Amino acid sequence: MKILVTYWSQTGNTKKVAEAIFQALTCDREIRPFDSVDSLNGTDLVFIGFPIMQFGPPAAARKLVNELAEGKRIALFVTHAMPSQSDDPLQKAMLEKELQKCRALCAKTEFLGLYHCQGELSEKTAGELISSGIPMLASFAEMRTRTIGHPDQTELAEAGMFARSITETLKG
Repeated sequence: MKILVTYWSQTGNTKKVAEAIFQALTCDREIRPFDSVDSLNGTDLVFIGFPIMQFGPPAAARKLVNELAEGKRIALFVTHAMPSQSDDPLQKAMLEKELQKCRALCAKTEFLGLYHCQGELSEKTAGELISSGIPMLASFAEMRTRTIGHPDQTELAEAGMFARSITETLKG
């Protein structure tokens, strides 16, 4: 089985998850950022990773999936600033809505699953959110201190387990 792990990472969070997934795989595999991928031909499975931005997949992810992934076996991994396990029903609902947009992106693929975890909200992005003047965005910026250090070792190990479970399902 030939696997491609491809990602788009603005601050390095998604790249860390991509590397954890890549290291967990034991078959013929390759890891490349989106901008070096011009075809998915010759791959049996593609792990596609990106951060959630502006409440959904960024333009780079939409472009890659829409132009190259139709009919391909796809597994997504995404990072976001929200806690993955929140007790706040509003946060849970908002995160699920964002994750649903990521799943919907794969409507024309053979979608195999999604892994998501918290990533560290950069100081620069937090500043941009605060200066937007939009109260909801400013409240996201206030979460920054709770994002520092994410993805952590546990989240990276879980990403590896996700990757192995996807490949085991295909082998089974």
